[in-house]
Amino acid sequence: MNEVDQYIQKIKSWKEETILLRQICLDCGLLEDFKWMHPCYTYEGSNIVLIHGFKDYFALLFHKGVLLRDTQNILIQQTENVQSARQIRFTSLPEVKELKTVIKSYIKEAVQVEKDGLEVEIKKTSEYDVPEELKDAFEHDLDLKDAFKKLTPGRQRGYLLYFSQAKQAETRKSRIKKYRSKIFDVKGYNER
Repeated sequence: MNEVDQYIQKIKSWKEETILLRQICLDCGLLEDFKWMHPCYTYEGSNIVLIHGFKDYFALLFHKGVLLRDTQNILIQQTENVQSARQIRFTSLPEVKELKTVIKSYIKEAVQVEKDGLEVEIKKTSEYDVPEELKDAFEHDLDLKDAFKKLTPGRQRGYLLYFSQAKQAETRKSRIKKYRSKIFDVKGYNER
């Protein structure tokens, strides 16, 4: 039994739906893999789609979904900070069955994106706003500034987004203080 079979066997919700999405992906000639704890489907080593379930819905995530034409207007940006991936969300098995042809056409387009070598222009870390509270912390604590610069760009972006999401200045200050030691440990805000 492979990892995807084990995954499907263990899931408590969206089992039939996952099996159908799996079959659709395989019917499109994609190779099956298991990445990020979910069934992932690839074309010549490139990630095309991922199947994942949530409490209220399950989804087919297109890794470069932002590059798809989305002729049916069904792709959803998971959160405002996701730059590349887009999801088709479902809440029932009949919904997947009804959209089967559309799903296949989106997968074929995603494969063509890979064949054409198209890439998503990802916003650089330097293009993100640095919250005033973090600027102040850097001015008063050069060691913190140096430690932050040693983080990978992805970890820096994670902190910038997390700190900026707080609506109140006091919350932003509190978050910066709380995560100071993690920054010094060269860890992202959501790493243990």
